[in-house]
Amino acid sequence: MTKKEVSNDILLANIIKGIEEVKGNDIDILDLRELDNTVCDYFVICNGNSNTQVNAIVNSIQKVVSKELKDKPWHVEGTDNGEWVLMDYIHIVVHVFQKHIREYYNIESLWGDAKITSIENKY
Repeated sequence: MTKKEVSNDILLANIIKGIEEVKGNDIDILDLRELDNTVCDYFVICNGNSNTQVNAIVNSIQKVVSKELKDKPWHVEGTDNGEWVLMDYIHIVVHVFQKHIREYYNIESLWGDAKITSIENKY
């Protein structure tokens, strides 16, 4: 296993932890490594019930990843309206949606060949 894979696994685990700490829902991990012309190795997709919860999820992810790994996203956008926030950790891109926005864009269907791992809600 390469250093990048190890750090991806650890980063993924911490991103998931950050989402779960503020009750983010319907977490999907899309493994894009086997696909051609992808911008990253993984997408992590989840949703919250309001713009307040979406921003709380984003803040929680940043806090957990910063505390555990001393890492921060390369880029974050969408926090102004809190409907769809994208967090770019280079090899992992996190999409935090409000539920109705996620259903509208349905980006999982755009990556139909990706291996999708769904994390069950813990509550």
